[in-house]
Amino acid sequence: MKLSKKIPTLILSLGLTVLSSVWIAGNAQGDHPAKGELVTQNLISEILKENKIGINPERNLKVYLPTGYHSSTRRYPVVYLLHNIFWNNDRMFEDGRIMELIDSAFGSGLVGEFILVAPDYRTVTTGSIYDNSPVSGRWLDYTTEEVIPLIDRKFRTIAKSESRAVIGEMMGGRGALKFAMARPDVFGLVYAMHPVATGMGELPWSYSQIDWKKIYDQKTTSPASLDGIAQIFVAVCQTYLPNPDRPPYYCDFFMQPEGNTFIPNPINMAKARRGFIIGESLDEYTDNLKKLRGLAFDWGRFDAIYAHVDSNRELSRKLQDLGITHQAEEYAGGPNENTWSQGGRFYQRVLPFLAAKMDFGEK
Repeated sequence: MKLSKKIPTLILSLGLTVLSSVWIAGNAQGDHPAKGELVTQNLISEILKENKIGINPERNLKVYLPTGYHSSTRRYPVVYLLHNIFWNNDRMFEDGRIMELIDSAFGSGLVGEFILVAPDYRTVTTGSIYDNSPVSGRWLDYTTEEVIPLIDRKFRTIAKSESRAVIGEMMGGRGALKFAMARPDVFGLVYAMHPVATGMGELPWSYSQIDWKKIYDQKTTSPASLDGIAQIFVAVCQTYLPNPDRPPYYCDFFMQPEGNTFIPNPINMAKARRGFIIGESLDEYTDNLKKLRGLAFDWGRFDAIYAHVDSNRELSRKLQDLGITHQAEEYAGGPNENTWSQGGRFYQRVLPFLAAKMDFGEK
């Protein structure tokens, strides 16, 4: 699949390279493990009806049920998987590799059986950045107040935080960290695969190559009205600088016009940074983070956006200084490099982490 050279490097680093990930089918011994079942659970969200950007409240949840689910009466722990921006939960399962990896892990005894749930966080533009906003959707509340209660009603789950994990990739990894920070009473474990927005990195936001004049001049919005980088930062502003009385984006901005140029608005800049950047608000969530049963994240050393590498190193240092137990690992690779292969991060790191930290209940 050829990607346009016009797509910003940031978009490439935020997950589209997953399309080229190497898939190694079957398990290490070449066996054919028993297969679980992928079902779709529909949900009409009352919470997501509260938005200003045209979010469809009709959502679908992808639910993977382990092989023995229908023939047993036992209850299962649940793992929630958050997809990246510019992506969705349908596309995550199109090639079947996630299910094959889990089937293989269950069959080999690498990890105990669990239910996997991938909620739908897509929007008409960027997708959720996994927080609450009256403008761009209350995604944290949607997850904790609608998705999880529905799954616990419809399926035989172990409905407690010790048996409920949240994992995610890139922006979904950022979301996994935020969900666990905000609600350790709901999610007892978190693993973020190459999370973004964990630190400020090297370049100031005011240096980002964004056409602010175009944003300020917009009278209407459409999915193609802005390039990818601009879409991301508009989403940040809609989440952390909401202004329901300011169409068409219904938010304020951290850059403001002055003559023929744009300069930082220091108050809005500080508010947006503290909201979006995980490492900027650790002090607010220190007690919550210490309640977690397990906290882990990793990152690829060869990310073309080196700020992602530096930010994750910085996040680990900050967690260490706050006395928060965590696992952090830098690996020799790029984002999404073999993430969903049997030699990749999900199989080799995430699943053993769950096996060691999650409460699987009684068999």
